[in-house]
Amino acid sequence: MTVTAWLAVAVFLGAYALIATERVHRVAAALGGAGIMLLIHATDAGTAFFDESTGIDWNVVFLLLGMMIIVGVLKQTGVFEYLAIWAAKRAKGRPYRLMVLLVVITASASALLDNVTTVLLIAPVTFLVCERLALPVVPYLIAEAMASNIGGASTLVGDPPNIIIASRAGLSFNDFLVHMAPMVILLMVAFVIMCKFLFRRHFRYDPERAAAIMTLNEREAIKDRRLLWQSLVVLALVMAAFVLHPVLHYEPSVVAVLGAGILVAATKVTTEEAIAEVEWPTLVFFAGLFVMVGALVHTGVIGQISQAAADATRGQLGLTTMTLLWASAGLSAIVDNIPYVATMSPIVEGLVQANGGGETAQVLWWALAFGADLGGNATAVGAAANVVIVGIAARNGTPISFWQFTKYGLVVTLVTIALVTPYLWLRYL
Repeated sequence: MTVTAWLAVAVFLGAYALIATERVHRVAAALGGAGIMLLIHATDAGTAFFDESTGIDWNVVFLLLGMMIIVGVLKQTGVFEYLAIWAAKRAKGRPYRLMVLLVVITASASALLDNVTTVLLIAPVTFLVCERLALPVVPYLIAEAMASNIGGASTLVGDPPNIIIASRAGLSFNDFLVHMAPMVILLMVAFVIMCKFLFRRHFRYDPERAAAIMTLNEREAIKDRRLLWQSLVVLALVMAAFVLHPVLHYEPSVVAVLGAGILVAATKVTTEEAIAEVEWPTLVFFAGLFVMVGALVHTGVIGQISQAAADATRGQLGLTTMTLLWASAGLSAIVDNIPYVATMSPIVEGLVQANGGGETAQVLWWALAFGADLGGNATAVGAAANVVIVGIAARNGTPISFWQFTKYGLVVTLVTIALVTPYLWLRYL
């Protein structure tokens, strides 16, 4: 590697250490790291701001912005209070039942929406229901972030890396349903069981609060029915456009911004009220993180690491598949899985062709998808949904530290990847 590449690695590791230890605010660490990357010419303005593969992913930034505005308008209708009371009553106030209900809803929604949109919608409900039942909200938020990453792995539109893989490999929506979804269902069953043990000390049942919530009428929580229907119509159209992306060819970011604009223009909500719920620090953190990771891609660091892993397998399909699965999980825990998959896709395409290019060799694409999607659960910065959840938690006065997330994330990632290993081996190899 060049001197610039080594410097880029040092800057990235330094910024990552600051984020992990929380010596400085994560936004300051990401922006500082991005600035130094530009200063040492590991990247430049054109690459950082305008390059689709090594720059800021504006599609992610504007998708988040649009959905945050839509959620901000929805919040004013009282619908989140309605859902919170409904969920608590269905769970009869039992903490573990409530977590199961919330993570299943999150995973199911993430299969049709992208996982970032899902956590933006479910997080406000979680805060309200935990407040009603005097439960610590952090375990529920962490579980939801992980459930969104697992559930999102099941479909083409559920997780951004899947969209990149489908585009490069020529895979359809149905391909993901056939090859990914069956295993994701099993992984969710395993995850629900893990939640009972991972978070058991936080499940404190309060009979009085549970009894009190059972007497509530969730319909009374709705404050503005007209605004609710307007918001739900726009949200339904946005969701439909997400699902129909292969037909309409509108990027999710465009759909989200259009939906937010229509909702603000067509309702009595003011612009100031609409943008009040936008998580600006989260958006800025993403921008800084994209620049840093993009610099590693631009200098060839990630490409060399990926190529070295591919060379070590010496053309053996079984060994290549397992190496790709576990290496993708490990690297996606450190860098965001979107730029990682963008970097690995051309390498995997070459490996597929080198192994005959047939249906059997397609297992390499599924190994990449499972590794990147599930590996994102390992740390607080491994996936976009994790970063958003951490940002929302901080905004609401219940910060989630890097290690608080990671101590659960590592366990979940190891177990889920370990379960996927025999699935890929037995089904394809």
